[in-house]
Amino acid sequence: MTESLASRWLVLIHQIPPSPSYLRVKVGRRLQGLGAVAVKNSVYVMPRSEQALEDFQWVRREIVAGGGDASVCEARFVEGLSDASVEALFNAAREADYGTLAREARSLQASATRRGRRAGKEHVEGALLRLRKRLADVVGIDFFAASGRDTVEGVLAGIESGLRPPGPAAEIDAMAPGDVRGRTWVTRTGVHVDRIASAWLIRRFIDPEARFRFVQGGEAVAAPGELRFDMFEADFTHEGDLCTFEVLLRRFGLEDKALGRVGEIVHDIDLKDGRFGHPETVGVDHLIAGIAMRHKDDEARLRDGAAAFEALYEYFKRKR
Repeated sequence: MTESLASRWLVLIHQIPPSPSYLRVKVGRRLQGLGAVAVKNSVYVMPRSEQALEDFQWVRREIVAGGGDASVCEARFVEGLSDASVEALFNAAREADYGTLAREARSLQASATRRGRRAGKEHVEGALLRLRKRLADVVGIDFFAASGRDTVEGVLAGIESGLRPPGPAAEIDAMAPGDVRGRTWVTRTGVHVDRIASAWLIRRFIDPEARFRFVQGGEAVAAPGELRFDMFEADFTHEGDLCTFEVLLRRFGLEDKALGRVGEIVHDIDLKDGRFGHPETVGVDHLIAGIAMRHKDDEARLRDGAAAFEALYEYFKRKR
C-alpha cells in the first residue's frame, strides 16, 4: 500500500445497551481520557498507533463484557470528512481542555498575588502541582499540538517565578546582548507564537550566533552554558503577567518601541488576555497558526516565523 493510501486513523464503532446505564458513562469517560473524538454517534477516532490500537481494544472488551458490541478498524477518509477536519476536531477538544486549565491557572495566579510570596505558599505550590499534573495529562493526548498549551504553560511559569526567591537569575538580569554570543538556547518542542517570536528576538538582537535545541516539556536538565527559555524552570520565561518575549526585552534592556509593539501582540496571542488589543493581533495569530499547521518541524517553524516577525518589526519601525 502506498503512503498516500495508508490508513491514518483507528476507528471504534460501538453499540451500548441502555442498561446498565453507568456503562455508557464509563465508556464515554474512558474514551475522553484517551483523547478520542467522536465523528458520529458512537463512532470514535484516534490517530493510528500501537498504543491507540491497544487502548481501543481494551475499551472494546469493556463494552462487550457489559453486554454491548464494538468493532475496531483502520480507516482513511475519502469523501465527506477530511484528515484536516478530523485534526481540527482533536485540536478543538484540546483547546477546550487548555482553556479550562488556563482559567484555573489565572485564578490561582490572582490568589497567589493576593497572598504574597510567603503567605499561603504551600497552598499555591500544592495547587500548582495539581495543575501541572493535569496539564501533563492533556499534553499526553494532544496529538496535533493545539496552541492553547502555550497559554497554560505561560501562566504556570509566571506563578512559579513569583514563588521563587531571588537567586542565580539575578546574574542573568545584568546581561547585555553581547554577553551571550554563540550559546545554545533550549526550549520545548512544538514551538508556537511566544517561542517562535523569542527565538527570532534572540538571534536578531541578542545572540546572532544562537543555536536552538528542542526538548520535551518535562526535560529539566540543561548542559553547561545552555540557556533555557519559555519552559519550566527556564532562565528566561514568563514572569508575572509578562510573556517570555517581554521578559527578554526587559532583561536585555531592549527599549526599541517597534520591538515593544511586537511584544504586545505576542503577549495578547500567547496569554489571550486582550490587554493591548492591537488591530494587527488577529492577523499575526492566524499567520503563526498557519506556519504551525504547515510545518511539524521546529526549525522550519522558526525559519518561517522569523521572516514573519522581521517583516512585522520593519512595518512598525517605518510606521512610527
